[in-house]
Amino acid sequence: MLVEVITSPQCPHCPTAKKVVEEVVKKVSCDDIEVKYIDATEDPGTVEKYNIMSVPSIVIDGEVAFLGAPSIEQLENYLREKLSR
Repeated sequence: MLVEVITSPQCPHCPTAKKVVEEVVKKVSCDDIEVKYIDATEDPGTVEKYNIMSVPSIVIDGEVAFLGAPSIEQLENYLREKLSR
Protein backbone atom coordinates (compact mmCIF):
# COMPACT_ATOMS: atom_id res chain seq x y z
CA MET A 1 0.00 0.00 0.00
CA LEU A 2 1.33 3.42 -0.94
CA VAL A 3 0.40 6.43 1.19
CA GLU A 4 1.30 9.72 -0.47
CA VAL A 5 1.14 12.81 1.73
CA ILE A 6 0.97 15.93 -0.41
CA THR A 7 2.05 19.03 1.47
CA SER A 8 3.39 22.54 1.05
CA PRO A 9 6.03 24.32 3.14
CA GLN A 10 3.70 27.30 3.66
CA CYS A 11 0.79 25.20 4.95
CA PRO A 12 0.12 25.42 8.71
CA HIS A 13 -1.84 22.13 8.70
CA CYS A 14 0.67 19.98 6.80
CA PRO A 15 2.92 19.15 9.78
CA THR A 16 -0.14 17.77 11.58
CA ALA A 17 -1.02 15.56 8.61
CA LYS A 18 2.55 14.22 8.48
CA LYS A 19 2.50 13.49 12.21
CA VAL A 20 -0.85 11.67 11.97
CA VAL A 21 0.42 9.51 9.10
CA GLU A 22 3.62 8.64 10.96
CA GLU A 23 1.74 7.73 14.15
CA VAL A 24 -0.87 5.62 12.39
CA VAL A 25 1.64 3.74 10.22
CA LYS A 26 3.63 2.94 13.37
CA LYS A 27 0.44 1.86 15.18
CA VAL A 28 -0.82 -0.31 12.34
CA SER A 29 2.72 -1.73 12.00
CA CYS A 30 2.37 -3.33 8.62
CA ASP A 31 5.40 -3.88 6.42
CA ASP A 32 3.20 -3.45 3.34
CA ILE A 33 2.75 0.31 3.89
CA GLU A 34 5.09 2.71 2.11
CA VAL A 35 4.84 6.41 2.92
CA LYS A 36 5.95 9.04 0.45
CA TYR A 37 5.97 12.76 1.26
CA ILE A 38 5.43 15.02 -1.72
CA ASP A 39 6.03 18.77 -1.68
CA ALA A 40 3.35 20.23 -3.95
CA THR A 41 5.62 23.13 -4.89
CA GLU A 42 8.36 20.77 -6.09
CA ASP A 43 6.20 18.11 -7.76
CA PRO A 44 3.38 19.78 -9.69
CA GLY A 45 3.01 16.67 -11.85
CA THR A 46 1.72 14.60 -8.93
CA VAL A 47 -0.58 17.45 -7.87
CA GLU A 48 -2.02 17.57 -11.38
CA LYS A 49 -2.24 13.77 -11.66
CA TYR A 50 -4.53 13.58 -8.61
CA ASN A 51 -6.22 16.93 -9.27
CA ILE A 52 -5.19 18.21 -5.84
CA MET A 53 -6.67 21.62 -5.06
CA SER A 54 -5.60 21.96 -1.43
CA VAL A 55 -2.99 20.68 0.97
CA PRO A 56 -2.56 18.60 2.94
CA SER A 57 -4.02 15.81 0.86
CA ILE A 58 -3.50 12.12 1.47
CA VAL A 59 -3.58 9.73 -1.47
CA ILE A 60 -3.76 6.01 -0.73
CA ASP A 61 -3.07 3.56 -3.53
CA GLY A 62 -3.75 6.19 -6.17
CA GLU A 63 -7.03 7.39 -4.65
CA VAL A 64 -7.44 10.72 -2.86
CA ALA A 65 -8.54 9.55 0.58
CA PHE A 66 -8.34 12.74 2.65
CA LEU A 67 -8.38 16.45 1.94
CA GLY A 68 -6.99 18.12 5.02
CA ALA A 69 -5.42 16.42 8.02
CA PRO A 70 -7.47 13.43 9.19
CA SER A 71 -7.67 12.43 12.81
CA ILE A 72 -5.58 9.49 13.94
CA GLU A 73 -8.77 7.45 14.31
CA GLN A 74 -10.03 8.31 10.80
CA LEU A 75 -6.78 7.36 9.10
CA GLU A 76 -6.29 4.24 11.20
CA ASN A 77 -9.81 3.00 10.41
CA TYR A 78 -9.31 3.71 6.71
CA LEU A 79 -5.98 1.87 6.54
CA ARG A 80 -7.17 -1.12 8.55
CA GLU A 81 -10.22 -1.44 6.29
CA LYS A 82 -8.08 -1.34 3.14
CA LEU A 83 -5.59 -3.84 4.59
CA SER A 84 -8.35 -6.30 5.47
CA ARG A 85 -9.58 -6.51 1.85
